[in-house]
Amino acid sequence: MYVAVKGGEAAILATHDLVAEERRGDPAVPELSVAQLREQMALAVARVMNEGSLFDEDLAALALKQSQGDAIEAAFLMRAYRTTLPRFGSSEPVDTAAMAIRRRISATYKDLPGGQVLGPTYDYTHRLFDFALAAEGGEVKIAPEAVAPLDRTMPRVPDILGAEGLMEPETPPEGDPRPFDLTRDPVEFPADRDVRLQTLARGDEGFLLGLAYSVQRGFGGNHPFAGEIRMGEVSVGFDVPELGFSIDLGEITLTECQMVNQFQGAKDVPPQFTRGYGLVFGHCERKAMSMAIVDRALKARQFGESADYPAQQEEFVLYHADNVEAAGFVEHLKLPHYVDFQGELELLRKIRREQEERAAANREAAE
Repeated sequence: MYVAVKGGEAAILATHDLVAEERRGDPAVPELSVAQLREQMALAVARVMNEGSLFDEDLAALALKQSQGDAIEAAFLMRAYRTTLPRFGSSEPVDTAAMAIRRRISATYKDLPGGQVLGPTYDYTHRLFDFALAAEGGEVKIAPEAVAPLDRTMPRVPDILGAEGLMEPETPPEGDPRPFDLTRDPVEFPADRDVRLQTLARGDEGFLLGLAYSVQRGFGGNHPFAGEIRMGEVSVGFDVPELGFSIDLGEITLTECQMVNQFQGAKDVPPQFTRGYGLVFGHCERKAMSMAIVDRALKARQFGESADYPAQQEEFVLYHADNVEAAGFVEHLKLPHYVDFQGELELLRKIRREQEERAAANREAAE
């Protein structure tokens, strides 16, 4: 199919110059810096890091700048760059229970140990334009919550339910094997949960949001409650065999969501709550919530539930969640398909001629 893509080198090089011109826009307008994008477009940066499978706020901001704000193209740039990086080891599992929390809410308990922490959120903003933002150099206001000390004891809601025996337990697989690495190996079916969670974590936010919405509208067998959503910084450790101990590489920002769902029980399992889990880079609540809802939907067969809807079909979800692959497959239609189309055109003409010949022969036979 791609053999026919020849020539046109001068035109292709010219498009590079045109893209650079379009990206820069009016030279009279100050150019955006990577630091400005990183600091002031943090939610877009978080999305690019998630779908690009790489936590690097500066690179994600650069990718957004280079792609003119196209999140999928920016994620593609991140993935392409990541493949060039050497891998010298794996970090230790992060402990979200020890998160330095900036936001933590639950829709299941009003009074939580540690309290509800609204933090930065658009949940209670009016969807009206703030034209003051059009003026540059405005004063930055510090919210009271940002300076007030937080309670260090903030147990996660599913753990509270688990202490009562009301929550589905989560234990590592037998032998605690090394997790699957989606960045190195292709997905195979049936997929274990570590594969599913990795795929969802870097899946397209809009696609997962649509699937999560479908579950809530009845195309799924459960109604979720937001058990807990927390956002903040966690330490990343790395075990160095030569040293014999773990070192702290620094902190990254994560958003974690645990959805609580009903389960009527089975022959050997008492009625209990089940969970869906989402964990993503940066402040990215909508993605984490959608991921958690779809994660629970994909556990349908585990609980003996029928899997009748798209969000419950792991092959459908995992194959189509990857927006970089989906974009490539759709956008390749823009490339030359002259030979294929000419073959279709000749086949259609032949069928039409044969139909006309048969019709003419039928008319003659009728006369």
